Amino acid sequence: MSRSRSIARWIPATVLAVALATCWGLLFSGGMRAVVAWLLLMTLGWTVGPLAVLVLLVHAVRRRRFSLPMAFTAILSIFALWPGLWEFGLLCITFPASRETTRPSATVRLPANGPIRVVWGGDSIDVNRHAETPDQRWAYDLTVEPAMNRSSRLEDYGCYGKSVVAPLSARVHYAVDGEPDETPGKLSRNIKNPAGNAVVFALESGTYLIVAHLKPGSVLVHAGDWVEEGEPIGQCGNSGNTSEPHIHIHHQRQDPKGRPINFAEGLPLYFRNQDGPAMPQGGVEVRDHKIFLVGAIVTNLE
Repeated sequence: MSRSRSIARWIPATVLAVALATCWGLLFSGGMRAVVAWLLLMTLGWTVGPLAVLVLLVHAVRRRRFSLPMAFTAILSIFALWPGLWEFGLLCITFPASRETTRPSATVRLPANGPIRVVWGGDSIDVNRHAETPDQRWAYDLTVEPAMNRSSRLEDYGCYGKSVVAPLSARVHYAVDGEPDETPGKLSRNIKNPAGNAVVFALESGTYLIVAHLKPGSVLVHAGDWVEEGEPIGQCGNSGNTSEPHIHIHHQRQDPKGRPINFAEGLPLYFRNQDGPAMPQGGVEVRDHKIFLVGAIVTNLE
């Protein structure tokens, strides 16, 4: 075998290794570079990874041998497949961003009155399923029980129709209304408008606070309105990409208007004047085929 041909056989493994090393390196660099790297890793997992594995398998079957360059390419291809599984909630990792060093953070009041169960919330993926995504790194899903009962009736959920209030005094950047409620008990997969009916606040820090999944026809504010903290802004609904009525809230750096989901940098979000930790944790357990909410129950004290 000529030397040039021998070197050429290492090109696929080398290119894949460089691409993976670059993306993984950027993933831990912070900011929008990390967000782009996260998206590129998933794209590699959906495309290059499975294609390379398939080509290698066909080649190995036809030639009945597996050379050293092919072995290295196969290992790298399988590794490249891993991020592709994140889209399906498999083998996910917490998005590598530290709440101690990520700035600015926002501290607000709870977006509803009375006891609220934290379904998802916190700094790690075991208590907050949102922690795997860059824009919703410190997002919360809040509800009122009964919840997680898999009913297809909206009225069977304690959070449905509950008044949602402004988490802080701020100007409304934009508001969405008119999106229909989805049938609960199953994930809607609404990727066209995942937030559904929502109110987005522009913060003085230049960042944005999103309150999502509101009931159609309930949104009380419009773009440009100044809203005082605690003022009603709508009601809890089940619009957008959701499986049951709940209040979703998160803080991000980039303007969400016209921006694709996951293409933004999530920022820390804390709650004040309530009877729990500033960043209350969520959690869900399955026992005997039943779902139990084990996250914190918090109440606004003002």
